[in-house]
Amino acid sequence: MKDALKSIPHWPAALLLAFLFLVGCSQQKNDVIVSTAGMTMGTTYSVKWVDSDDNRVTDIHNKIETLLKAVNQSMSTYIDDSELSTFNKMPAESTITASDGLFHVLSLAQQISQHSDGAFDVTVGPLVNLWGFGPDGRIVKAPKEDEINNLRNRIGYEKLELIPESRQVTKHANTYVDLSAIAKGYGVDAVAQLLEEQGIQRYLVEIGGELRASGLKPNEETWRIAIESPAGAERSVQRIVHVSDTGIATSGDYRNYFEEEGVRYSHTIDPSTGHPITHKLASVTVLSATCAEADALATAFTVMGEEKAMAYAKAHKVDAFFIVKSENGFKEMMTPGFEARLVK
Repeated sequence: MKDALKSIPHWPAALLLAFLFLVGCSQQKNDVIVSTAGMTMGTTYSVKWVDSDDNRVTDIHNKIETLLKAVNQSMSTYIDDSELSTFNKMPAESTITASDGLFHVLSLAQQISQHSDGAFDVTVGPLVNLWGFGPDGRIVKAPKEDEINNLRNRIGYEKLELIPESRQVTKHANTYVDLSAIAKGYGVDAVAQLLEEQGIQRYLVEIGGELRASGLKPNEETWRIAIESPAGAERSVQRIVHVSDTGIATSGDYRNYFEEEGVRYSHTIDPSTGHPITHKLASVTVLSATCAEADALATAFTVMGEEKAMAYAKAHKVDAFFIVKSENGFKEMMTPGFEARLVK
């Protein structure tokens, strides 16, 4: 699907979809889990919710499809005439009046960029493309240092100016904005809001591995989410967590990379260096109030590395789980809040 926000061919979040939701449950009368699914942003989506019947699945599916097409048309870098692509083509010092959704996402992105000292930066797109992980396609050879340096004057979240009162966005350089590390999360939140507007309070929404859970299943249990292990070529489960009323996102560097002369280059680019990350953090899962925030923080933590990310998570009371490469395989690190949600 070419009209997409996809940045890699597999789930960047590395989350396996919630499962076990019907195992051993004794449902209350008229309470059932219904679901719908489809394609969006270059990946799949799945929506499950608790309802008294399944008569409105088709109607809700159509509403979800319409909503996600609108999000894609606003925020995709793969759609040539999307709102974001149009802004990216404009010269320096251009100003647009952004749609509500785009302005919301850019505002949240700027906030997380400031709090993370630039570890999260939506203007890093030109470097992502240069390293072969964007719309321009794969490369098999690392770019030259002068190519990297030539692009770095276009990079920097501070080159974007947002005016909330008028929803105006101004680019003070020839910036290229890439929202692939936050837009799927926003799409999840948008679908969650749609469900709540339909009177649905118990649901699990997933887009490409990013999720948001609310309420309880018919058996009054929380939803369960499996977190993928980075070990080995075959996908397996590292941990399972109970979740309710939270957004969930995972970022990892173990599925999307290329190798040259024995060196592995991750798809995650550190905006401060212009190069792929080199530390030992393989995967990070974040729980946050919204999926968009969890999505962006997971990327920021991946750039930071495990020590800085853990310090940030504790300081800002973010529930997070880290899988770190070591000489003896992989080790786990997690905040107390995350540990409390583990399925023992």
